[in-house]
Amino acid sequence: MTTRTTARRRLPALLAAIALTGATLAGCGDRATEATTATVTGAAGQQLNLTSKQDRIVPGKNEAAAALLPQAVRDRGTLRVAHGSGAGNAPFYFPATDDERVFIGDESDIAQLIAGTLGLRLEESNTSWEGLFLGIDSGQFDLGVSNITVTEARKQKYDFATYRKDDLAVEVQESSSLTFNGPDSFSGKTVAVGSGTNQERILQRYDADLRAAGKPGITVKNYQDNTGVYAALASGQIDAYFGPNPISAFHVAQTKGTPNATKIVGRVSGAGSTLQGLIGATTRKDSGIIRAVQAALESTIRSGDYAKVLARWGLEAEAVPASEINPPGLPITDK
Repeated sequence: MTTRTTARRRLPALLAAIALTGATLAGCGDRATEATTATVTGAAGQQLNLTSKQDRIVPGKNEAAAALLPQAVRDRGTLRVAHGSGAGNAPFYFPATDDERVFIGDESDIAQLIAGTLGLRLEESNTSWEGLFLGIDSGQFDLGVSNITVTEARKQKYDFATYRKDDLAVEVQESSSLTFNGPDSFSGKTVAVGSGTNQERILQRYDADLRAAGKPGITVKNYQDNTGVYAALASGQIDAYFGPNPISAFHVAQTKGTPNATKIVGRVSGAGSTLQGLIGATTRKDSGIIRAVQAALESTIRSGDYAKVLARWGLEAEAVPASEINPPGLPITDK
């Protein structure tokens, strides 16, 4: 069952936002017409399927990995996975172009890899970013699979099994002259970032350092979803969007050749200046399932199913060679 905390009326707008180049939008700009197409050309030139007909990769059960699960989870027979994507966050978890009731994306595919390998039926829920962690805390969800960066602060409350590199991108309008060579590039600029995210914390640190050096700071803007971010970017209300590289790479591909085309002008690690950031499947601390999740991910890396999932979404460059439990994350005092 999928839980959506964002009002259904926003979904047509999201579909419009993920529509492909050449799709025709209705006059008010809040609905995608029947011209909305079903694929987008990824950064590597491959066609990404955005329809509800996903033909997902479901691995067979790995008995050794499944044996690591707590007995209560094995008896229940389901893996309750949450995605904190609100109305949708392509390419992570978002409505299919032909059926807004069906959510798709690479994080859903990763969740399916884990559940299948553990011999469990996948139960997915979609909530707000804040609701994701509240649900993990309360035991409502077993696992969060939602582009969650490993940080030292989060490790105090949660366990992680890594499955992707965490790179952040600076995205601007194609016509923008803004370049990014570090925090100074944001001095005096208005930048959008997801509320409560790791990248927001990094941006706030940039702002504090700029002001401490006597330079103009950053005006930080938060929007409820990426539809609002990209509307603001197109209208010039913000100078840049600072967010996960996969989101920006997906958006650059879908807007290429349109009046609202964008580009990526810089990338940084999501774990700060001295450490490669990592994304992890996230559980409540000491819940007892992280070893099973890590073993499941390792199994799919060895089998090649993991690589196939990343290739489906054009994320091959973010592959990790192995899944790690609670590796070093963004330091609490990192700049």
